[in-house]
Amino acid sequence: MPMELRVGPLHGPGSIDLDDRADDLYDEGREAIEEGRYDRAIDRFNRLIELKTSRTDAALYWKAYSLAKLGQRADALNTLADLQKRFVDSRWSKDAKSLEVEVRQASGQTVSPASQDDDELKLMALRGIMQSDPEQAYPIIEKMLSGPNSPRVKDRALFVLSQSRGARARDVIAGVAKGNANPDLQLRAIRYLGIMNGAENRQVLADVYKSSPDPSVKRAILRSFVVARDRERLLSIARTETSPELRGEAVQQLGVMHAGAELGELYQTESSADVKKRILQAMFVGGQSDKLIELARGEKDPEVRKAAIRNLGLMRSAGTADTLTSIYGSDSSPDVRKAVVNALFLQNNAKALVGLARAEKNAEMKKEIVSKLSIMKSTEATDYLLELLK
Repeated sequence: MPMELRVGPLHGPGSIDLDDRADDLYDEGREAIEEGRYDRAIDRFNRLIELKTSRTDAALYWKAYSLAKLGQRADALNTLADLQKRFVDSRWSKDAKSLEVEVRQASGQTVSPASQDDDELKLMALRGIMQSDPEQAYPIIEKMLSGPNSPRVKDRALFVLSQSRGARARDVIAGVAKGNANPDLQLRAIRYLGIMNGAENRQVLADVYKSSPDPSVKRAILRSFVVARDRERLLSIARTETSPELRGEAVQQLGVMHAGAELGELYQTESSADVKKRILQAMFVGGQSDKLIELARGEKDPEVRKAAIRNLGLMRSAGTADTLTSIYGSDSSPDVRKAVVNALFLQNNAKALVGLARAEKNAEMKKEIVSKLSIMKSTEATDYLLELLK
């Protein structure tokens, strides 16, 4: 399977962190299913259900699927009933009803690997037909995607389709990306369109972004724009998107693309402090130390300035340590000074911290610096701590 480009959370607003956590739990649960670790999958989906995000219905579906695989059919049916009661209009409803039929038909039978074998045979046959006669394979794949096949078969069928560069294959994947399947397949299709690239595929992604109300779909499209190297569309969304969370995601992906100049322009016009913080970390991801130095010196919002200082602490490029010590000396704010101390600690820069400690007259700030030095494995730190004991 192609790897998904993912960047860690950028510590923005609470809703952003929640979405990132939900994505992580979902991916861990799906991975556990692929590995046949159904107990682990159930644990991850239970934790996701507790978060009460837009992925709760998907988590209920996969929890039921995992329970069924473990032979816990009564619990699986109860979970499916809960899904259909709580999420009447869920796009998982069709798959849930198919799974319910399978579970009821299997009642009273022992868990057997036969269904797994059937899936493998189907996929082997599909790959063979796709190689020998693609035109005959396309309608078979479309039927597989819309029919009652297992999610695993549908997933692999879509992957087989993504290996083709034919117009018919693109049209089928585009249809799935537009929402003609369960949400998981839609996200997969969006990812494949980014990998396949091409002007028509990028236009499909742009159209789906405009029409979809689902934030998870929009986030997936932003990440696919990175894979497709579509900087222009990412920048446009970063400028015009009304949702701060999605603007933040767009600027995050611009950082991955090292779009330093564009990030600088966005920073000047951005009104949200939370999005500004994400721009700062995107600059860190893109290695834009010069711009971070400028903003760490000149930003007026104390919280945003501290975020710039923290990101400088994550960099070791020339000038960052000198900038941090200069800010410490010129700013009287205890919060800003503590941010500088923490940034130098992140750099493991004991030499600079010792210099600040020697010059510091304020007892509380000196304690702050010494507390950092006391947990650093450094000759400079140890020598200074020994001085204090004399």
